[in-house]
Amino acid sequence: MSKQLRVAIIGSGPAGIYAGNILHTKHPEVTIDLFDSLPAPYGLIRYGVAPDHPRIKGIVNSLHEMLNAGSIHFFGNVEFGVDLTLADLREHYHAVIFATGAIKDAELNVPGINLDGSFGAADFVSWYDGHPDVPLTWPLTAQKAAVLGNGNVALDVARVLAKHADDMLKTDIPANVYQGLKASPVTDVHVFGRRGPQQIKFTPIELRELGEVENVDIVVYEEDFGDDWFDEDAEGVTNQHRVMARIMDEWRERELTGASRRLHLHFYHSPVEILGADGKVVGIRFERNRPLADGKVEGTGEHRDFDVQAVYRAIGYFGSELPEVPFDDKLGVIRNVAGRVVDQTGNTVAGLYATGWIKRGPVGLIGHTKSDALETIENLLADIDQLVDPVSTESATAELQARGVRFTNWQGWLKLNEHELALGAADSSHVTRERVKVVSREEQVAISNLKD
Repeated sequence: MSKQLRVAIIGSGPAGIYAGNILHTKHPEVTIDLFDSLPAPYGLIRYGVAPDHPRIKGIVNSLHEMLNAGSIHFFGNVEFGVDLTLADLREHYHAVIFATGAIKDAELNVPGINLDGSFGAADFVSWYDGHPDVPLTWPLTAQKAAVLGNGNVALDVARVLAKHADDMLKTDIPANVYQGLKASPVTDVHVFGRRGPQQIKFTPIELRELGEVENVDIVVYEEDFGDDWFDEDAEGVTNQHRVMARIMDEWRERELTGASRRLHLHFYHSPVEILGADGKVVGIRFERNRPLADGKVEGTGEHRDFDVQAVYRAIGYFGSELPEVPFDDKLGVIRNVAGRVVDQTGNTVAGLYATGWIKRGPVGLIGHTKSDALETIENLLADIDQLVDPVSTESATAELQARGVRFTNWQGWLKLNEHELALGAADSSHVTRERVKVVSREEQVAISNLKD
């Protein structure tokens, strides 16, 4: 491979960084420019992981090493389709890899979904993670809240809602998030799943930690269980399932402590309608389900109403369409075959590729993201002789400068990182804080562009 390959990657979360790292390893002569709409790198690792899960955020260390090696050039605060168009990128690069992820909430089509007090979990996660494009305040006014979903995001949202704000001080939450959680009057958080406790999508660590939240009682309901509710010898059952079943059984035997807050886990409930009065959420109606032999459920026709003042839907993420890039509106992904972008007729669009959730949908963990990136990069390199040489052999940064775009770079991120760490060290609360996030986009850009 003698071609001096130039590749742009859009999105600096794990998918984009892994793709760049694999590409450089397989083709060391390549020039890789990584663009992100946010001033800081790491995508959902920075803005989609609950702040009280530092172990999950440990992935940042390996992502940092990949970018710090210098083989991938980071440019933040650059919005694709606005600051740089597809035509701009084609002028400067042989290929473009889209790794923009999935950051919107999947839709839930039930009456009342647009009432005041009905929220998408993704927006709430962005708020408590200090995303710069989310308002600084969140309407935490509900005493009782419902969370819809049985995955880790639902559990994160429920835990953050139920947890006392002072217990979050050891994390990197910004001051506005702490103040918002501190003022919350919540007493009860209800998590609802459509299927049974044996089909939960949590991880054992997430589930166990839920029961260790201080001054919060976990409430489960015997009607959702039976003597034979879990068959540990059934096909597909893993050790993880067995651990989670033991945790559930422990909670069934646990006495309530009279804690000031309660987190309720409900199963076999499908949402039918969000109830409102004067335009605000006042409750939610479910149909009770019953299990079928194949692990699926069916409705019983029995309806139940719960008194809540807020509803958070955590039923999955959905990708966002990108300008001039073929998109599947039904699946929420860029149209592609094994990472090669295709048009509506199935024909390959030369020089365009996808990886991560915008390629396969919002499923799978970090291991899937790596293998996903590997497939895309192998196909890109297989196409190398067909890739059209760009007009310019320079980075697109000249275009950004000419347009007055205040982009950030890797050295700028290092400055912002040091600043946030210093804020954590200087915090006057009586806990050890590694960092405190800077929320404002303008402030992030200003700190990143400070002269040495």
